[in-house]
Amino acid sequence: MKFCKRYQEYMQKQEIQHLPGVGFKRFKKILKKCREEHQSNRKSNNGLLVSTSSSSSSSTSSHCPVCDGTFFPTLLKEMSSISCSFNTRAKKLLELHMATGVHKYLIWFRNKCQGNNISLVEEGKDLVTYATVNAIAIRKILKKYDKIHHSKQGQAFRLQARSMSIEILQSPWLNELIAFYINLRETKSSMRTIPGLLEECAVTFDQGKPSLSCVLFESLRLEIDLTCSICLETVFDAVSLTCSHILCYMCACSAASVTIVDGLKAANPKAKCPLCRKASVYECAVHLDELNILLKRSCPEYWRERQQSERRERVQQAKKHWENQCRAFMGI
Repeated sequence: MKFCKRYQEYMQKQEIQHLPGVGFKRFKKILKKCREEHQSNRKSNNGLLVSTSSSSSSSTSSHCPVCDGTFFPTLLKEMSSISCSFNTRAKKLLELHMATGVHKYLIWFRNKCQGNNISLVEEGKDLVTYATVNAIAIRKILKKYDKIHHSKQGQAFRLQARSMSIEILQSPWLNELIAFYINLRETKSSMRTIPGLLEECAVTFDQGKPSLSCVLFESLRLEIDLTCSICLETVFDAVSLTCSHILCYMCACSAASVTIVDGLKAANPKAKCPLCRKASVYECAVHLDELNILLKRSCPEYWRERQQSERRERVQQAKKHWENQCRAFMGI
């Protein structure tokens, strides 16, 4: 079965949950018209000089009378809608899983009514599938666009989407869901019997450098580097900036020129990511709780050593912060 038909059938099932999708069939029709238009133009130019063939190919790459002005803005809007919906639902699911107190008992009651914990697991599994299927659909559309137009605008569009933080495979909540499943798989034997539960996902080490490796839908491989770009160690108390780069929490605070007491929300909007130099990436950083649990289990000795050293640093920073607050209050 072709991907287009499979995608249409899959998204029809998601309409019950009101999950948005990309108009894959509609974009295919637009690109088909583009191809027919370009073929007719080439046929009409057969009687012209041979040199015009190169100029026509360059003109088709920069101008298309069929899809100019509508193709990319529409796709950008649909990508934004998909990313927003996925992030909102994944965040809600993980908050329920990590809940304590009254929230914890509400989750227990919900699961008791539904029989067991599988409902929460299946919901997260469906979200991962939703993210990967739509990511593949978008990649196929952009690849076809570049092939028909003999251009690299599709690749440029993907980079633009990534810079706008709407590339769904770059979402920190996808990383959290994958870590959530690995944690469940390693701690609960009942989870290992669920078919298709991200069996090929694990933390791998290459020359001591960790990464989160996962094979998703249709052999789509996701590799997430878990080395902090500032301290060059395995990320500890990891946070994901809005530009998708993962850093240690204390390293991120240092890069943003804020103390751990004030936190990243107090960062100056002009503060830039040390890797991509993008501004305003600290205020909405996501704390990767599930990933931290996974790394703590994967490298316990390193985690204990780092925890002790950072505890001392946190105490010193907190002491200095409150001393400054007292001096300011006393007018010293």
